[in-house]
Parts: sequence; C-alpha cells; structure tokens
Amino acid sequence: MSSDPEAAPPSGEVAPPTVARATMKDVAALSGVSIKTVSRVVNDEPGVSQQVRERVNRAAARLDYSHNVHASNLRRTSGRTGTIAALFQDISNSFSASLLRSLEDVARGHSTAVLAASLDEEPERERALVKAFVARRVDGLVLMPATSRQEYLAAELRAGLPTVFVDRVPHGVDADSVTVDNVLGSRHAVEHLLAHGHRRIVVLSDLAAIQTAGDRLRGYRDAMGTAGIPAAEQLEVSDLRTPEDAEQAVRALYHRSGPAPTAVFAGRNDLAVGAVRALRSLGLAHRVAVVGFDDFPLADLLDPALTVVRQNVAQIGAEVGRLLFARIAGDTAPPRRVIIEPTLVLRGSGEISPS
Repeated sequence: MSSDPEAAPPSGEVAPPTVARATMKDVAALSGVSIKTVSRVVNDEPGVSQQVRERVNRAAARLDYSHNVHASNLRRTSGRTGTIAALFQDISNSFSASLLRSLEDVARGHSTAVLAASLDEEPERERALVKAFVARRVDGLVLMPATSRQEYLAAELRAGLPTVFVDRVPHGVDADSVTVDNVLGSRHAVEHLLAHGHRRIVVLSDLAAIQTAGDRLRGYRDAMGTAGIPAAEQLEVSDLRTPEDAEQAVRALYHRSGPAPTAVFAGRNDLAVGAVRALRSLGLAHRVAVVGFDDFPLADLLDPALTVVRQNVAQIGAEVGRLLFARIAGDTAPPRRVIIEPTLVLRGSGEISPS
C-alpha cells in the first residue's frame, strides 16, 4: 500500500482566509426585525407574518446563515461540540461500515463522538443531512458525496468548517480528500484475468455518474484496450445498484445466444455477491473466473474463495482522521489529496482458466 499525502498545491500557497459565520443578530439587522423575530422564523414558530418570514429568509440566505441549535450551550463553552459527522453512501455496506469503525477509532483518541448517516446516492438527502449536522455545529465533516458538485458547501468551508472528502474527490470546492486509485485497482484485476487466458470478460458496474464506478470502468477499458480487445468486443453492464441486479444481469448473460463470458469483474463488493449467486445457481461457479472490487467478510470462505481488489480501509480511515483533526486543531495549509493504492488478493476464483 502506498499513499501520496503530498499531492497538494505547492507549499508556498496561502490558504484563503476564513469568514466568520453570520449570526442571528446579523440577520436581524439586515432584515430590519428583532432578534426574537428571527429566532421565531428559523425555529419555525408561529406569530410571524408571511411577509416578514420571507424577508428574514432572504436575509439569512444572503448571509449564508445556518441556525445553531446549540447556541445557548456553546456560549458557555469553547465552541466545540465534541462531535464530527460522517456521511457515507451506505453504512450497512461492509466497506462503509469498516471505514466508519476506523474513523471512530481515531475520533476516540480525540474524545470525539461520530454521528453517521447514509446518503444512498441521493443528492438531496446529502444536502439535507449536511445542513442538519452543520446546524448542530459538528466540529468537522467527513463526506462521501452523492452530489456531482459541492458548491453548496462553499459558505461553510469559508467559515472554517473542517471537511475531508473520502472515496471521491470534491468538485466545485477545495478541500482535503482521501481516495483509492480505482483506475489502477480495476486495471490490475482485469490484467490478472487476461493473464489467465480470458478475453470475454464482463464488467458489472454501478451508476456511470458515480466517480468510483466511472474510474473502475475506465480501468477495465484501459486493460482490455491494451490487450488488443476492441470496444465492440468488451462486455459492459452498468447501472447495477443491488446484488439482485447483478444476479439478474449475470443470469441474462448466460441465457442469451452467442459466446458466453468466461470471466466476471464486479466493480463493487455486493455486485460480486450477486455474480457469485448467479454462477452458483447456473452450475458455473468453478468454470467462470470472478474478481471483485472491495473485500468483505467471509469472501475467503466461498467456494471457490473470492479473489478481490482490496482497499486498505484502516489506512483510509486513519488518513481521514489525521487530516480532519489537524484541521480542527487549526491547520490552515492548502488542501491535501491523499491517494492510496489498492492490492489484488488472490484466493482462487480469479485464477480459473477459460474452459
């Protein structure tokens, strides 16, 4: 495994100055009402006319004001809440769950609790959850974004909210990130299958708009193209969201006419599960090679044991925690991008030769 924490802007650059968050007093002054009226509006309490409510909301939007639900408590403390927010795609998935646990281990050393939620690749859910956690004044944010761009975070970043992106790099804003070289990992997986004599290799992929899915698909295409297999002969099945989707897709491949695939590259761990189920039900588990991206519990106990591209989740979580708590402690260096190299773990399923 290797990381590149120095892949960042030159050290001579100076980070942009932070801007203090707008207060309820600022909103009251701009909208021409009392602080009590602003409080009623932001807390959605009755007793305020619609016209005044709209004026307050316009002022709040103009000032990038976000409501602090713990303001009365924080006035008596250092301003820290002892909490960070971790927003991952699906914390029931083994990758996200392991990453969350790794981050918790780091946070515990800083006497900090982790508040976690799943985004389910839903942009609006991401924005709503970020807003909710920011309103509770978390000390920092770890984000595996579902949005394609994150300009909506610009005001909070300017105000100094420590933020680290994980698994996917930010777009539209500058912030720290920790990612895996998905193109390289995918290329290693497909090159491994090619080296065992396979040419009809199907790739099972998530939504093409997802950064990681797009990168893994690109790695597949790179490896196949380098091997001289034209795009017309490449087998791509995209937009698979669940193990059931992958299972149905694999079944369909082996029920159609023409040459069947001799190998499967699954671009996510649960897609590999669906592929294995389908091959087992078709009696092909020991005849079709399979390599999955992401390891998961019991993958080594399958028959045959599953060959995988493994991400070092412990290292990812440690790097995320290191960057985040450095920012919380006052680090103002330019954003850093850490890239971690995955490894190919050989267990048997990826070493099956074409029949």
